[in-house]
Amino acid sequence: MNKVNTKTCLDCGEAIIGRSDKKFCSDVCRNSYNNQKNSNANNYIRNVNNLLRRNRRVLESLLGSNSKITIPRQKVTDAGFTFQYFTNNYTTRKGAVYNFVYEYGYLALGTDMVMIVKRDMAVKEE
Repeated sequence: MNKVNTKTCLDCGEAIIGRSDKKFCSDVCRNSYNNQKNSNANNYIRNVNNLLRRNRRVLESLLGSNSKITIPRQKVTDAGFTFQYFTNNYTTRKGAVYNFVYEYGYLALGTDMVMIVKRDMAVKEE
């Protein structure tokens, strides 16, 4: 009796016809398999990017046309800001640490006040 080794598609389980190293029966199955495999990482990145965009919108709306404003921390939180998510930080010569969400930054002043600033994004040529 001759045993035939038949490979099955990693996505749908159908028998694969063709080259011996094929893993999928079609491009559709290959794409579907890889999309499912990468979905958790993509969801995490999407969620973090959404939080960063929301944080930027909150800082932008609270700052308005001002270049600097000091407001209660609770007002920032109530507007939907999540303090754990920011893009970078900047430490001044005096040691104050500003956390930035793109061009908008904030500095915690004690436990109940926050200073919001906007970084000048003009490109300086040398």
